[in-house]
Amino acid sequence: MIGRSRTYRPSLWARIFLSENWKLVLSASSSDRIRLKLKADDEVPCLDVTDVSSTKALLWHTVEIRSKGRVDALSGLTAKAAQTLREELLAFVNQHLAELIDSDKERLREVDTKIRAITDSNQQYLAHADVSRAIASVPGSASVALAHPLFDANLIPASLREYLPTSFAMLTDPAVRSRYNESFVVHEMQKFDGFFSNLGGFSLSQEQREACIRLEDNNLLVASAGSGKSATMVGKVAYVLEKGLYQPGEILVLAFNKSAVDELKERIAKQLGIEEDALECRVTTFHALGRGIIEETEGRPPQLANWVEHPAGEARVIDKIIRELMDTNDEFKRLWIDLLSILPKADIPAEAFDSEADYERYIADRNDRGGSTIGTLAEIYVRSLQEQRIANWLWVHSVEFEYEKQISFEEEDGSQRFVQPDFHYPLTDTFHEHFAVNADGSSPFDNYVEHMQGKRAGYKREELDFFETTSAQARDGTLLQRLEAELVKRDIPLTEKSTEEILKAIEPVVITHYQKLIGVCIKHIRASQLTLEMLLERAKSLHDKPRAQYFARAVWLITQAYSRKLDEAKRIDFDSMIGDAVRLVETGRYQSPYSLILVDEFQDISDPRANLIKALKHQKPFTKVFAVGDDWQSIYRFAGSDITIFTQFEANFGACWQGRRTNLPLQSAPG
Repeated sequence: MIGRSRTYRPSLWARIFLSENWKLVLSASSSDRIRLKLKADDEVPCLDVTDVSSTKALLWHTVEIRSKGRVDALSGLTAKAAQTLREELLAFVNQHLAELIDSDKERLREVDTKIRAITDSNQQYLAHADVSRAIASVPGSASVALAHPLFDANLIPASLREYLPTSFAMLTDPAVRSRYNESFVVHEMQKFDGFFSNLGGFSLSQEQREACIRLEDNNLLVASAGSGKSATMVGKVAYVLEKGLYQPGEILVLAFNKSAVDELKERIAKQLGIEEDALECRVTTFHALGRGIIEETEGRPPQLANWVEHPAGEARVIDKIIRELMDTNDEFKRLWIDLLSILPKADIPAEAFDSEADYERYIADRNDRGGSTIGTLAEIYVRSLQEQRIANWLWVHSVEFEYEKQISFEEEDGSQRFVQPDFHYPLTDTFHEHFAVNADGSSPFDNYVEHMQGKRAGYKREELDFFETTSAQARDGTLLQRLEAELVKRDIPLTEKSTEEILKAIEPVVITHYQKLIGVCIKHIRASQLTLEMLLERAKSLHDKPRAQYFARAVWLITQAYSRKLDEAKRIDFDSMIGDAVRLVETGRYQSPYSLILVDEFQDISDPRANLIKALKHQKPFTKVFAVGDDWQSIYRFAGSDITIFTQFEANFGACWQGRRTNLPLQSAPG
């Protein structure tokens, strides 16, 4: 337990980068509240805190404190500092909860009666929230503490734990509740066999039936395409309504596009035996939900930019912004031309890939040409992305060169050695080798250093004009400067081609790739309120640092122009709309009616959408989430989806049940 005051602040480096500072104090003299200073001094009652989580942002770790009507994000922490702060906050809150229980121990007998009533009836699957809801129905401060979402029996004094009724193990001991639920699932599957055997004309599999019955606080069903995920969603809704666990208006079903919504509406209504218009469950898209929350709260719909609902609208806007910046911003023009022509693909070392085949596929200009063919603007094929960078730079600057022209020179023993210098400049008869060596002179390839030294010696013996560049220079960003300096020293003219000529030579697929990538980055930059300094800092951690810094500066200028375009039109895009809806939920201006939230195709989730689910879940006590999806199928990944929200579901949403649905066809109902 915390016996003295503890003060937390962002790290020193974070204070330099972050525009806002914060201070949090956990004081023994005010054990019922957290003292927090953001823009002004404030206090957050411990009982109002509903969740404390730690997440990793672009540069720093963040501890997020959710409480009634607010969410406070404390960023600028190292991983260790964030973990420590989260643990101290949970311990501090539980210290206060322990004080409340100790002051009202006589009510524990009533709590025991409530818990036994729901377990003895064996009428429903019991999640942590279900037990807490039963406890919360008992008056008094002890039940308030015991039903608190952050209550942890391991964080209260052992002497107080002895007073807890034995039935309370349903909440404190996962094994006890698990045994109850396993038994319940077996009996429930038998009891509802007829129900699940004819659901919309189909019989659900055993896996699907279990997924329908299980109802933890957070639930994730991982299922492959075509394995009956939609049927499971429909079955879940039908089952909880049949059991009377929820009212129709308490159920929210979210899908990612209108066609999926229409299908789910039709199937749910058919299963319930009602017309679609009479369906009281809300089945909708994230965008429609966000729009509805804003309209209901503010009395008017949000003003969306006219391009956001068009399938190609965003791509066209980004293309127009790029063309405008090319005409008006010299810095952007230089960055964009270099990205397209000289830096079209990140130079990632082979060891960063899972296999050599993956690396070959990555670097290959065309999948059908094999891993050794990498195209250039000079219409020759080279052997590495670093050589591509050199060849493209030479082409852009109109330098005549030959690639791997074979020459020979005499070895010390009198024998002839045939070599193919990487580049030859006929104007001055200069040879240029690009050696795959690191800053310390080592190479990832066997016998490479010996071969390199032999080449150097041969050029020297033959008194040939020769210079070299290295992989180390490519990685530290000095490669092209060194190349230019060597050519200028030899009076080789450098005449940059016109912008029109360069753009004409760029393959459309390269431009399309960059535009899609920029669309994703704009969303993340705006949603996370990233600065240019933060982007450049992140670029330092990537393999191809020079290219990453070019891209960071270019995408920052595009994002600024994109934001200005929205501001000037007094409009917002979809992610901004969802972000506005999240804030209305988090501040309590919108009161969620939903106690059960079902999410289809969860692998396509993005940060703003995940935040909306979290906000709805945490605002209304005992709300549950049931998500289905596949961990590889992500058609919305281009729109900023973050697959780690799916693959790390428990870390993002809390303790959960996870099930898997194999790719088995639905069986027609008998008869």
